[in-house]
Amino acid sequence: MYGTLSKLWVANLDSSQVVTTDVYTYIGVVANVLNDGLPRAAWLIIGDKSTRTINSRVGLAYSLILFQIMFGAIMTVIFVASSEKLASAFVPVQVRLASLKYVRISSALALSSAMEVAVSACTRALDHPDVPLLISSTKFLVNIVLDLLFISKIHVGSFTPTIITQALIRLSCDMTSATAGLLYFVYIARKLQRSVSGPDEGSAKPRIAALKVLAGPSVYTFVESALRNGLYLWLVSGIISMGENYATAWGVFNTIRWGLIMVPVQALEASTLVFVGHAWGQWRAQVGVDLRKPKASRKDLLRNTLFTCYLS
Repeated sequence: MYGTLSKLWVANLDSSQVVTTDVYTYIGVVANVLNDGLPRAAWLIIGDKSTRTINSRVGLAYSLILFQIMFGAIMTVIFVASSEKLASAFVPVQVRLASLKYVRISSALALSSAMEVAVSACTRALDHPDVPLLISSTKFLVNIVLDLLFISKIHVGSFTPTIITQALIRLSCDMTSATAGLLYFVYIARKLQRSVSGPDEGSAKPRIAALKVLAGPSVYTFVESALRNGLYLWLVSGIISMGENYATAWGVFNTIRWGLIMVPVQALEASTLVFVGHAWGQWRAQVGVDLRKPKASRKDLLRNTLFTCYLS
């Protein structure tokens, strides 16, 4: 709803610049390749509460989040440095020169989304969906308030808002919500650690070894995401090259599709993945954690699938 509403705000400011706001989406698609890597392994690894201790799961979560933040920051720097190339690929030539600053500001999405996705995946796998709820609620509420104050028709002050105003608002809201989620995760992680004690719990500190554990199952999702999103961006660049009207129409359709129609699908996916991780953790405990490469029978696959669908 907010994504659709923000396009209306921008259309009131300058209708020719509506297409520029889609750069934010396309930068997010590139960043999504990173977010489909290690965070996708959180459900299987961190969600395994049958064979892993709380400290082990929290340590894996810390490692994943730190890795994502680091590479999200690197991607942000790369996007800022290559803003002209991004604009030439994803902004129609009619408004390209006026869009460079918007592209540079929107580049910070790589960092905020990396932080947000990592925290959301880890906390859901730890059975704390209230953290991603906090992130989404914070982003929505702050965005609405700031938009009403600064870029709506009833905005405060006598200044004239521009599309850059909208970009700065979105940047501040993304970083605020992601930081709020990270701080809430740290609070929950410490609370979980205090609830357990004993020499067998191990350390909850981030480690390189934890990244190696997460890297194995995440390779498949990373490669799939790179191929899928690469083809999507190739399609988008072709649509944009057809002109401003085609690019604007595609951006509006895409916003409605992901922002409204796909919401129940994404909600079902998020809950299902949690139960998938728990179910396979139970299966791993049954076959024995010392078995290096266990193989599931068709019966195991069917039982875990039906159990997960029933719970979700």
